[in-house]
Amino acid sequence: MPSVFPRLYVILDAASIALPAAEMAEQLASAGTELIQYRDKQASSLQIFETCRELGLRLAKFPIRWIVNDRADIAMLTGAGGVHVGQDDLPVEAARRVVGPDRWVGYSTHTPEQVRLADATSADYIAFGPIFPTTTKQRADPAVGIEGLRRARALTSKPLVAIGGIRLENAEPLWAAGADSLAVARDIVSRHDPPARARLYLELAARVAAEPGSPSADN
Repeated sequence: MPSVFPRLYVILDAASIALPAAEMAEQLASAGTELIQYRDKQASSLQIFETCRELGLRLAKFPIRWIVNDRADIAMLTGAGGVHVGQDDLPVEAARRVVGPDRWVGYSTHTPEQVRLADATSADYIAFGPIFPTTTKQRADPAVGIEGLRRARALTSKPLVAIGGIRLENAEPLWAAGADSLAVARDIVSRHDPPARARLYLELAARVAAEPGSPSADN
């Protein structure tokens, strides 16, 4: 785990991107993005495997970790940096047995109790949300809001990733509420210029981290 968890976590949702996933991932990596997840809820196993294999080839030259949603087997076979699982996917420890100790296992949570349970697992980071209403999932859980994020922060010392309905305009208070990272999908990947949008997030994150009183500024 890095000393500073990447402040931006871009979700390449196959339903939202206009370019091939590997091409967009390469553009985002060139813009400074350090953490990307590939998510495809509709494609066949073979299609996901082939896309992830291409992602691995395209991203090998960048200092970036890329994560596969749901599929620990494909993450392992394609050299991904980890797998992200949800409440209805493989349990964290089962995913860990597949990907091993060196790849990350991320875990989605939606309630304080789920955060408590996740904290007791070997998950490398915990995603919490949706913070705001989101349209990238068909059956999204209720929005938890910024206060819910603050409560989740108090329940774990693991890196906490805020997710759900995040836009540049509402991003800053989430870092202030204790999120280590913001998972952003549509507000980056559906934009006319995704790399430029990602850079705006990274610039904002750097300004927030440099503010007096922030954990990064105190180090």
